[in-house]
Parts: sequence; structure tokens; C-alpha cells
Amino acid sequence: MPKAADALPLRRDAPLRGIGLVLVTGVFFTSADAVSKLLAAEMSTLQVIWLRYGTFTLIMLALVWRSGGRSRLRTKRPALQFLRGLGVTVSSILFVGGLQYLAIADAAASSFVAPLFVTALSIPMLGETIGWRRWTATLIGLVGVLIVVRPGGSGFQLASLLPVASALSWAFAMIITRSMSRTETPLTTLTYSAMIGFALVSLAVPFVWRPLTSEFLLMGLFIGVSSTVGHWLLVTAFRYADASLLAPFSYLQLLWASAFGYLLFTVLPDIWTLVGAVIIAASGLYTAHRERIRGKRIVGG
Repeated sequence: MPKAADALPLRRDAPLRGIGLVLVTGVFFTSADAVSKLLAAEMSTLQVIWLRYGTFTLIMLALVWRSGGRSRLRTKRPALQFLRGLGVTVSSILFVGGLQYLAIADAAASSFVAPLFVTALSIPMLGETIGWRRWTATLIGLVGVLIVVRPGGSGFQLASLLPVASALSWAFAMIITRSMSRTETPLTTLTYSAMIGFALVSLAVPFVWRPLTSEFLLMGLFIGVSSTVGHWLLVTAFRYADASLLAPFSYLQLLWASAFGYLLFTVLPDIWTLVGAVIIAASGLYTAHRERIRGKRIVGG
């Protein structure tokens, strides 16, 4: 049974702190994406992910050791832990693979569709009933994805589909997370995801290995630390404010992506990417709004 310290009490008395954490989280995630794009130009996507997950694993094992040792790795849902780790790892590989060919802002805009995929997957995986309003919002969000990707257009690349596939894999992992949230602590789940991802990528990385320079190693460590800190800050943000309040600010990550894209690669998103991102964000926000209403109805009976 989880210790009392494992439960993260949801405090709603500091919304500005929660919003601030979400904004800072976007900086960490986007900086990790930007360095991943730089590093992916020099080595295989698998090796980039291997460096990221190696750092992630070391950080999580250090936290486990400080908070109780191997007892914190006990899990009642080992199969689900594996599936979550697989989903998160595949999502990371697909997203970084897309970054090799796409602007950071374009990849980020397409990845915003993940909450809509969560809505769709909750039917077969969780047995939830989705009303016509949320289905409509999901379909509108997919129209936004089509605007960003623009299949059939002169600038279309197959790589544009990789962030969308990454969002689908991430949504699968989030559904798994929801399924085991009552029995597994965040520390346990994150540690298993790190170890499983590192183990899986380690099986394949020898086939694409490139010798690491000190520069490559430092870049890989930066990616791992930034993405891990970003996830930790995001979890912390939800202690201070409701998800419905924080959701709009998570979409501001597109601004960070645009800024990093311009500063590092001299690339800005075009008008259609921005239009598609706004549509995706609006549909995602409406879906979150309907989820909040549904949650109140369930609690109220």
C-alpha cells in the first residue's frame, strides 16, 4: 500500500504558482526538443533516445534510493508498467525521428492532438462513453492536424506523420497510466518507464552506434535532465491548480518552440501551422472542459 508521502495532495490555493510551473515546463521540454534536433543531425534517433533514457534512469534510480530503496519498485501491475514504458518510449522515438526533418514548431503543433487521442482510446481501453460534443471536438482537432500536416500539398513530408503517431503512442501510455493510478505511485511508474525504455532502446542501439564525443555526451545529458525536470515540474504544477485551469497555458509551448526554432534554426512556423495549432488547441481545451463537467457529474452522483 502506498505510503502517505507518496500521495501528491492536490492543492488549489496557488493557481499562479501552478501556471508559472507549466510555463517553465514548456521551456524545459522545448529546450530538450531543440537539442534533440541538433543531436539527431549527427547520430541515429535511437542513440539520441538511448542517451536521454540513460540519464532519465540514473535520475529516477537516485530518487528511488533516497526515498526507500528497492521497496519503492514494488508494483502490483507489472504488465501495465511494461506497456506504459513501451508506449512512452515509442512516442519519444517517433517524435525525435520527426524532428530530424521538421521544424520544432510544426512537430509541437501536431503533438497537441494527444488529448484528443486519449478521448478516442478511452472507449475501447477504459469502456468510457463519449458524448457527441467530445466526438465533435475530436474530429475538429483532427481537421487542425490535417491543416498542419497538409497531406497532398507541395510541402508535405511523410515525416509530418511521425509527431501525430507519437501523440497516439503517448495517448496510449496515458490511458495505461489512468488504469493503474490507484495502485501505483508516480515515483514507481516514472522509474519503471525510465528503466523499460532504456532497456528496450539498449537492445537496438548497438546496430546504429556512433562513438560519443564529449560534446555529444553533454548534449545527451542535457536532453535527459531537461526532459526529466520538465515532467517533474508538470506533475508538481497539478498540485496547485486544476487541469482545466492549466491546460490553456500548456499550449503556449508552441511559442517556445517557435522561439527556439528561430534562434537555433532560423525557421518560423507558417500561417497554416499556426491556424492548425489554434484549432487543435481549441478542440483540446473544449474536450478538457467537457471532462471537467463529466467529472463533477460523477462526483455529484
